[in-house]
Amino acid sequence: MSAEQVNSLYPAEYEKVEALLPGQSVGWLKALRKQALESFASNGFPSLREEDWRYTNVSAIEKKLFSPVVQAEIGAVDIDWLNAYRLNNAWTVVLVDGHFSAALSDLEGLPDGVHVLDMASALEQYPDDLQNYFELAVNHEQHSFVAFNAAWFTDGLFIHVPAKEVLSKAVHVIHVVTQADYMANTRHIIAVDQMAQAEVIETFIGCDDAYLSAAVMEVFIGKNAELTLYKLQLEGEKAYHFGGTYVKQAADSRFKHHNFAFGGLLARNDIRTDLEQASECELNGLYLGIKRQHIDNHTRINHLKPYAISRELYKGVLDQRARGVFQGRVVVAEQAQKTSSEMNNRNLLLSNDAEADTKPQLEIYADDVKCAHGVTVGQLDEKSIFYLQSRCVDEETARNILTFAFANEMVEKIKIRDLHDQVLEHLLARFPQEGIEQKWL
Repeated sequence: MSAEQVNSLYPAEYEKVEALLPGQSVGWLKALRKQALESFASNGFPSLREEDWRYTNVSAIEKKLFSPVVQAEIGAVDIDWLNAYRLNNAWTVVLVDGHFSAALSDLEGLPDGVHVLDMASALEQYPDDLQNYFELAVNHEQHSFVAFNAAWFTDGLFIHVPAKEVLSKAVHVIHVVTQADYMANTRHIIAVDQMAQAEVIETFIGCDDAYLSAAVMEVFIGKNAELTLYKLQLEGEKAYHFGGTYVKQAADSRFKHHNFAFGGLLARNDIRTDLEQASECELNGLYLGIKRQHIDNHTRINHLKPYAISRELYKGVLDQRARGVFQGRVVVAEQAQKTSSEMNNRNLLLSNDAEADTKPQLEIYADDVKCAHGVTVGQLDEKSIFYLQSRCVDEETARNILTFAFANEMVEKIKIRDLHDQVLEHLLARFPQEGIEQKWL
């Protein structure tokens, strides 16, 4: 089928399942879904003609009609496989094919007043509260994947941490896709109120066949509150992944995001945050591509008020015919004086056929700021390899040591020990070069 045919089929399919989607009794959401569907029907998936998508061709997604899973099939999950991704000392939420599974989740012991609810239940219990959050951090006009998600989402989470609450453990959200040609659409709202603190981890896994995973998250961090998000993208080898995280930070708030993109055939991550006065954000990312993987990371930091601080470091390791894309933009508004911002993107190419496209941008309208960006794309330093060889290290091992050291800097930023060890294990397993050993740590 052509792209035009597939894009036209999604609205027709929507009519068949509309009544089964959550929130159909909520008037504002039903209207929003319709608007988003009309927007998607008009525009289709993003194209290379759009500046923000000029390096990422999603035409492969347009040639296949992915089936919406409107009812969960929990029995399709291999429990042993799933358990390998669970973390100790964390509250766990499992979403199977875009649906919350109570049987596979463990939320025992959540403090009173803290809500970790599936979106379907939250829309029934707190429709007015959710209306105050939905499409406030991002709306369906942002781009077509957001519109697609807004129309089709089948479930998700509403996480609310009340004022002054400090969670003792992280909330770990595991997304699982079980079968070929499925599409899993989830929508999350996270609200961390004034002076509260929380950590949330997202892990994406799936079967070996082609499927589409789309997850949009809106985040609201209150005054002097703190949120740390971790994302571990380990989708199947033929999977298509779109993930969007859109954040609004109040004054004096702190936000950290650690993004590890290892899986999928084609993956795109959008991260955007709006900084109010004296707030801080730190974005860290590591993407590792092999074979014909295409991994795109797209970030935007908006400094809206004075004295805010942002730090960003993304690294890519690309081998064989993999392609990595990084587009980072920092925008400093006219009134955002005393802004401090640093952005760096570093890429290591292990093959002559690998490719890295990087586009860091600073857009500054204030005059009293400290802003800088840097970018590197290159191969291993031959002088460093020679130095190790002069210490009786063979060339292959020398290359492995240097490559590992380049990537491991990002893993070392993880403060949760169980997660650190798991990410390290996946990093070593997927490393392009063989022979890397954990004992080098």
